[in-house]
Amino acid sequence: MKHLRTLNKFFLKYKWKLILGLVVTIISRIFGLYFIPLVGNSTDAIEQYINGEITGYDSLKAELLKNILLLVGTTLISAFFTFLMRQTFIVVSRHIEYDLKNVVYKHYQELSLNFYKKNRTGDLMNRISEDVSKVRMYLGPAIMYTVTTLTSTIVVLIFMIQAAPVLTLYTVIPLPILSFAIYKLSVAIQKRSTVVQQYLSKLNTFTQESFSGIAVIKSYSLEQQTDNNFTDLSNTSRDKNIDLVKVQAFFFPLMVLLIGISNVLVIYVGGRQYITGQIDNLGIIVEFLLYVNMLTWPVASIGWVTSLVKQAEASQERINEFLDSEPEIKNHKETTDIIKGKVNFKNVTFTYEDTNITALKNISFEVNQGETLAIIGKTGSGKSTVLDLIGRLYDVEEGSIEVDGINVKNLNLDNLKRNIGYVPQDAFLFSDSIRNNIKFGKDNATDEDVIEAAKTASVHQNIKNFSKGYDTVLGERGITLSGGQKQRVSIARAIIQNPQILLFDDCLSAVDTETEEAILSNLFKISRDKTTIIVSHRISSAKNADKIIILEDGNIVQQGTHEKLIKIDGYYKELYAKQLNEKEM
Repeated sequence: MKHLRTLNKFFLKYKWKLILGLVVTIISRIFGLYFIPLVGNSTDAIEQYINGEITGYDSLKAELLKNILLLVGTTLISAFFTFLMRQTFIVVSRHIEYDLKNVVYKHYQELSLNFYKKNRTGDLMNRISEDVSKVRMYLGPAIMYTVTTLTSTIVVLIFMIQAAPVLTLYTVIPLPILSFAIYKLSVAIQKRSTVVQQYLSKLNTFTQESFSGIAVIKSYSLEQQTDNNFTDLSNTSRDKNIDLVKVQAFFFPLMVLLIGISNVLVIYVGGRQYITGQIDNLGIIVEFLLYVNMLTWPVASIGWVTSLVKQAEASQERINEFLDSEPEIKNHKETTDIIKGKVNFKNVTFTYEDTNITALKNISFEVNQGETLAIIGKTGSGKSTVLDLIGRLYDVEEGSIEVDGINVKNLNLDNLKRNIGYVPQDAFLFSDSIRNNIKFGKDNATDEDVIEAAKTASVHQNIKNFSKGYDTVLGERGITLSGGQKQRVSIARAIIQNPQILLFDDCLSAVDTETEEAILSNLFKISRDKTTIIVSHRISSAKNADKIIILEDGNIVQQGTHEKLIKIDGYYKELYAKQLNEKEM
């Protein structure tokens, strides 16, 4: 149960509702069991009438009528309080489920990129959906039936002991055997539940990746192979579920067997006591049979509840595994500073933890406010890493990165990100309207702001040509648009928030040269007082920058202006000559 202790804070939050539920449960159980003494009294009345102790049919009829009216009344009261009980516990469980999902989702957002490199999307989705749902069953039905079981058992035992203490002792003999069996089965259920949830995560991950990469699967005609792989994984998951169900299947037959033994004991022992005169009334035996059968569901629910608790514990353990993950990038400062945009790298070295590749090696450069820096280099030279480090998607282990002379680690993280407009190399758009995708960078943006940003990114005319214009809803990851259109919408999303630092990671690779020139011209106009860093493979994107640096294997091998670099032998001059020849051809 140690993994479920995490939920105690939610119990405290809703403690008064839970206390109300406890009181309501006790009332409902007391009235729910009150009919048994009434049945016993009615049986005794009939026995006394037969024996001549009650004279007159009208007297018997009046006694039975009174008991019937009391039985109907107590049953209605019990039903009403049972309704309140379910409303209290189940509603609280839904509130806690809502809170827990928000806690998990918020924590997901706080975790660093390294976390997402190590964990798959399908597994993340499974923990916030299936695992949380398993936990909800513990928070609602499991707790509700536990309280019901305890209350019913205590009230029933009190009534039974008052009626016939010796017979009660014989009746409860099977209960210790039941408790031991439940303990042994619970251990087996917890182990199998953990495995089942793990395989469910694998299924979700496989399905999510297959749907996301459906174009690749179809291009290589791998539908049958993918289907076979899914079938194998699904079959294994089915087998694990069957293993769990087989263990769970022992519970109810075991409960019925032990309750049946209790019934036999009641009839045998109670019958002997009635014959010998130890029990005066036949109604007591009838009451005990009803008491034992009233215990059938509470006792049987122990197995079901135990199964729910063990499954919830297995799921909460998986949830805690992520909740216990500390974000590597932390906000060390609450107060915000005015960010102007000067960026300074001082002897920065950075190694990716997951691959152990050193992407940057002791690099230093400076970009003043209002300047544009272009970074050029071969694939894997560390260009994108520079942008990721400025936005604190990662933290450096050697050297320092300063913005306006302050180490980025000492700046308010939220404020820093609000002042950065970042366009990644792989443009990601949400399955929403184009308008909302552009406004994602600024929630309170007006339609005029959206159109102006689209014009700057040279995508306004394309959007106008769509039948629904800016209300066009995009497919998943923006699949409705071409590569160049996705890049330009991403640029519009970055610039609409009017940030002080603009970071463009090869975001013009999918547009033609003419469109590139138009976008760059517009960007230079709006970035006169901003710091702009452009990563590109094209000289055309870099030639008008105030500074250009060439990266090779994580080192700065050349730097200067366009005019200076084309006169020096090296990578930049070679690339310029190659792209110039390609343009002339």
